Amino acid sequence: MVNLLTGVTIDCADPARLAAFWSALLRRPVTDEHGDDPRWATVGSRLDTAPRLTFQRVDEPNRTKVRIHLDVQVDDVAAGRDEVESLGGSWSGERHDYDEGVVMVMKDPEGHEFCLVQHYE
Repeated sequence: MVNLLTGVTIDCADPARLAAFWSALLRRPVTDEHGDDPRWATVGSRLDTAPRLTFQRVDEPNRTKVRIHLDVQVDDVAAGRDEVESLGGSWSGERHDYDEGVVMVMKDPEGHEFCLVQHYE
């Protein structure tokens, strides 16, 4: 038996908007794995080598901190922050500097937290 992580599903209010944000940030295409169903949008494919991101419309708003988040590796954390903000995301104000690199906590357009990670060589 093979166990393989093929994707992450994120609950949200506007799947198309979040798919467009993550598609641009990760430079991966929005795919039509769910046809024209507006309740779903996907970035990448289950056939890709990298896990896909699927966005699922839910009615209830996110009221608490989600206990899982995505890490996005960047070459330059400042340039990464600029790109996130230009795409409609925001910086949480939280930054962590470590010997091995920098982590900035960011938010997508719906407020889901994720981290930009720059590793020093």
